[in-house]
Amino acid sequence: MRNHKQEPERCFIDTNILLYAFIETDNSQKRLRAREIVQNPNAVISTQVVNETCVNLLKKTALQEQDIRELITGFYERYLVAEINRFTLLAASEIREKLRLSFWVSLVVASALCADCTVLYTEDLQHGLNIEEKLTVVNPFLEL
Repeated sequence: MRNHKQEPERCFIDTNILLYAFIETDNSQKRLRAREIVQNPNAVISTQVVNETCVNLLKKTALQEQDIRELITGFYERYLVAEINRFTLLAASEIREKLRLSFWVSLVVASALCADCTVLYTEDLQHGLNIEEKLTVVNPFLEL
C-alpha cells in the first residue's frame, strides 16, 4: 500500500492583507494576524497583487525603487505568483457576470481559482462566501 501525502491547501492572499503586514498601523492585532498569514508556505499571490502592493507602498511609505525591486524579488522567491493571462481574464469576466463583483475583485477571485486555492484571505468580500464550491473567502480580521 502506497503512502499518499495529501497536498497542503493553497491560500490566496489579497493586497489588503499584505499591506497590513507591511505598513505600521494603529491596529497592531491586524498587523500581527496579517504577518501570520503572509508566512504561510502555501500562499499564492498574483501579478495584480504584486502591482497593487507596490503602488500602495510607494504612496504610503518611504520605500524607494530599490526597495520595491527587492520586494518584487522577494515575492517571487517566497510565493507562487499567479500570472494574469487570457484564461484568468475570461474567468474573471464570468465571475463578474455571476457574482456582480468589481473588475479588480473578480480578477483576484479568478486568480485564486486558477491557482487551485481553497481559501482567499481578503477584507473585500463577504466572509464565508463559497465560490464555485472550491474557494472560501476568509476575512482574517473579523474576530479582532
